[in-house]
Amino acid sequence: MLAAALEALRQTFSPLLRGVLLRSIGLALGLLAVLAIALEAALTHVLNVPSYPWVETTLAVVAGLGLVFGVFYLVPAVSSLVAGLFLDEVAEKVEADSYPADPRGTAQPVLRSLLYSLRFFGVVLAVNLGALLLLLVPGVNVVIFFVANAYLISREYFELAAMRYRTPEEARALRQANATKVFLAGLLLTPILLVPVLNLIVPVFGTAFMVHLHRRLAPLPVRRAPDGGCVIEGKAL
Repeated sequence: MLAAALEALRQTFSPLLRGVLLRSIGLALGLLAVLAIALEAALTHVLNVPSYPWVETTLAVVAGLGLVFGVFYLVPAVSSLVAGLFLDEVAEKVEADSYPADPRGTAQPVLRSLLYSLRFFGVVLAVNLGALLLLLVPGVNVVIFFVANAYLISREYFELAAMRYRTPEEARALRQANATKVFLAGLLLTPILLVPVLNLIVPVFGTAFMVHLHRRLAPLPVRRAPDGGCVIEGKAL
């Protein structure tokens, strides 16, 4: 697993994925900016009450801190959305670079990929906003942040990588059969979310990592068809 993570990290910053990385970072920053503006507007509306100057200053400080923590807790949700949009491009480059002799996976239909990404975005956003509400409970919110995001991010990234070769049902079954290993992979990704700026690489790095993990957990049974083509699990390519 560590070997897969290190290889994915190398590829993330290599010329192979550098262009995708820059585009994913730009999109993530844009989405975070939009969400930050919306969050600031909501906080301003809630806290905009007539008061004494010292109260206004206190509320401004509270709002500022709330905005910072709010954006921090939005990063996993934004990462999940961006990962879904760039997954097939990243996966195809990683497959071509690391597994040149194997047939390429099949990109998901655009609508299915978008709906899948939006669904995960909503789930991850709800979980992290819940963790944000527990900010005043020492330790609890940190545990929830780590465990929930490790599970959700690893589940999404692994299933998306697996669906390039399998149906959604087969990808889910494969992930469930390797639940512990996939979750541990998520625990390797989650700490990066705590590091400002570096956390923006998670969509590309996480995708590359799960492509490698999928290949290691379930090597593709490739054989030659009579017509000379390749067949993976009964699927002609």
